[in-house]
Amino acid sequence: MKSRIYVIMVTVLTVFLMSACGKGEIKDAKNWPIADFTFTDQNKEPLGLADLKGKVWVADFIYTNCPDICLPMTYNMTKLQALAKKEKIENIEFVSFSVDPEFDSPEVLTKYANNFDLDLRKWHFLTGYKQEEIEKFAMSNFKTIVKKPQNDPNVIHQSFFYLVNQDGKIMKVYSGLEDIPFDEIISDIKTLQ
Repeated sequence: MKSRIYVIMVTVLTVFLMSACGKGEIKDAKNWPIADFTFTDQNKEPLGLADLKGKVWVADFIYTNCPDICLPMTYNMTKLQALAKKEKIENIEFVSFSVDPEFDSPEVLTKYANNFDLDLRKWHFLTGYKQEEIEKFAMSNFKTIVKKPQNDPNVIHQSFFYLVNQDGKIMKVYSGLEDIPFDEIISDIKTLQ
């Protein structure tokens, strides 16, 4: 009888402990909330935080005239999207914010996206805001610099990927350019599912 009670108690304790540190927990999560937004995607459709609620998403900041880091970043994001598909992760979206909205119209973003092997049903290239707005949005929400100097076609921005949970909070930040931790990102996405 005592051994049966002991087994039951151990089982209950194990279930309790596993549920406490199981699904949805990201180690050292940033928990940076993203303010509400609604921008325009490559299909000229509005897309905002409310549309992404309940979904895990990965975001980055790019622009189509970028002379250096944006092409490899977008390529790396396509690899991440392909890995997510291979792992049968369905509740995932990808969001690329243009840091040059005056040039990057929906048509320009569509043309850019068509250079890559990606699924546009789950990837949104966003524009439809002023330069000053994306600069403030990036800094206040993603803690990242976006700056277009006067009389310079190049935009200063960083090369990070951001993992965002279903509640619109940034959980983790990863390199999006070199030494991308693909396995870690996929594992973290699965943890949030």
